[in-house]
Amino acid sequence: MSAFKPVRFVDVHLEGDFWRERLETVLTRTIPSQHIQLSAHGILEALTLPNPPPPLRFPRNHHNFTVQVFWDSDVGKWIEAASYALSHRRDADIESKIEDITDKLERAQAPDGYVNCWYLQREPDKRWTNLRDNHELYNLGHLLEGGIAYFLATGRRRLLGILERYVEHVRTTFGPGPNQKRGYCGHQEIELALIRLYHLTGERKHLDLASYFINERGRQPHYFDEEARRRDEDPKDFWAKSYEYNQSHMPVREQTKVVGHAVRAMYMYTAMADLAAVLKDDSLKRTLEVLWADVISSKMYITSGLGPAEANEGFTEDYDLPNETAYAETCASVALIFWAQRMLHLDLSGKYADVMEQALFNGALTGLARDGQHYFYSNPLESDGRHSRWAWHHCPCCTMNSSRLVASVGSYFLSRSDEAIAFHLYGGISATVRLAGGQVALREVSAYPWSGDIRIEVKPETPFAFDLKLRIPGWTRNATASVNGTPVSVEQGTKDGYLTIARRWQAGDVVALELPMPAQRIYAHPAVRMDVGRVALKRGPLVYCVEEADNPGGPVQRLKLPRQSTVKPERRADLFGGIVTLTADATRLQDNGWQNTLYRSDPPAETPTTVTALPYYLWANRGAGSMLVWLPES
Repeated sequence: MSAFKPVRFVDVHLEGDFWRERLETVLTRTIPSQHIQLSAHGILEALTLPNPPPPLRFPRNHHNFTVQVFWDSDVGKWIEAASYALSHRRDADIESKIEDITDKLERAQAPDGYVNCWYLQREPDKRWTNLRDNHELYNLGHLLEGGIAYFLATGRRRLLGILERYVEHVRTTFGPGPNQKRGYCGHQEIELALIRLYHLTGERKHLDLASYFINERGRQPHYFDEEARRRDEDPKDFWAKSYEYNQSHMPVREQTKVVGHAVRAMYMYTAMADLAAVLKDDSLKRTLEVLWADVISSKMYITSGLGPAEANEGFTEDYDLPNETAYAETCASVALIFWAQRMLHLDLSGKYADVMEQALFNGALTGLARDGQHYFYSNPLESDGRHSRWAWHHCPCCTMNSSRLVASVGSYFLSRSDEAIAFHLYGGISATVRLAGGQVALREVSAYPWSGDIRIEVKPETPFAFDLKLRIPGWTRNATASVNGTPVSVEQGTKDGYLTIARRWQAGDVVALELPMPAQRIYAHPAVRMDVGRVALKRGPLVYCVEEADNPGGPVQRLKLPRQSTVKPERRADLFGGIVTLTADATRLQDNGWQNTLYRSDPPAETPTTVTALPYYLWANRGAGSMLVWLPES
């Protein structure tokens, strides 16, 4: 397994325009506005356990379920995102808001350490009676990740201490021992948080509890069956009809197909990869490699969106990738980034970094509007103009997932081992990394993702030898590199997607890397019936789409792109602060003469036009209008 570990985001400073703008928006607009929304929708008030409880803001649905049962998780994710922001820039107002939440949780905590505001307020006699549906451990996981992030940002441990007491309650409640419940959460997340707590404290008991939850999953007799019977329910009445929904249909090491709810699956695989790395568990690693191959080869959208179906917020069958009805939840792409990064640290392989980058620039970044205050929950690849961004959602999980990702994006750029530094992403950063031989200051300068011309300045404290590994993305061809002007053979020096430059480095050394970024036509597997006869456009890491705002004259679904048309990049300083669009000669179907006619023997007329495509992550920022990723090719 790889000896590489990520360089923490607080040690990576974003200097390039692309990520610096996104980070500044999140710090100044997204995180403050999210707190306002949490207050306006009663989520923060719920932490005070008002008595009597107010009426439900979101009544129970036909499954007898209300999203209010996981409000605690939304608070936890906001704390985590806000704490990442504090690591970039301290803010007394944000800190006071987190301290106020800490006060509320401290007052709410039961004498035995339990903290779940839904159950403490509304169903105190039903604690731990419905792990399948009601997210108690999931809520704790997100609160715990928030508490860890806040401690790392500020050194304040009070919130973390509250949650550590809750963890001890969980430890005594769950496990294989006498009088313990042999359960686990229906929505994976606690496992990730416990592994983070282990890395923070070094206490093996947290790792062991995470291992228990992973290893217990799917064991027979099935815990969720037994739990349902104790509630006087028939397990067969479970609305999802199959425990594939929450990946507990069989023990995790026996799973070979990616199934069920997409976010739950990605969180679980991330935790499994964490455990595989810490425990050197080859059986988990082999299972993850099989699952990775399954999702990448037959279930992932070109945008790295996951999960075509709204019914289960997840997967259906191989090659089922509809465009207009794509669910592709923002949270799922964020979680895919988590998993890809963990796989990257099991094996330093470009195939994982390629997907991590693709999900970051397309599937995940799309979820947050340019203004930092509007969002997508689902991310279709085609729209008639009715799919629009919202200021809040009755299930606001994606809002904070977007902000915590952007606020911590620096952690995905670099990894280190004792004797090497690996670049996974580019975009203009500076960092200081400590290796066995000494400390190295790095500065990467580029206009990525708009340009593949990259310059890396290397400045060790004293000259010493180490390896610099530079990712050569799978989308580029004929990359070139040099050190201090002397060419380096990319072809000979690249293995598993990484160019290794081994030398005795000294201050003043400069690496130049050029990654050609031609516009590319991308085609789907013929089994993806929705994309037969269609083509998508891509340049560098960015997937493009055509939007009505740039292609006036009617729905963009009437555009056709001839195969012989040349697709050209065009720099546009007038759009979104400066981006690169793609243009090509195309045709547009006309409806002249079709009045009151539904069918006829003559095809519609086609007129020549120029099609303009912009990066997919930017769509729906200029009002309503049609959009299309996969264009008919003529």
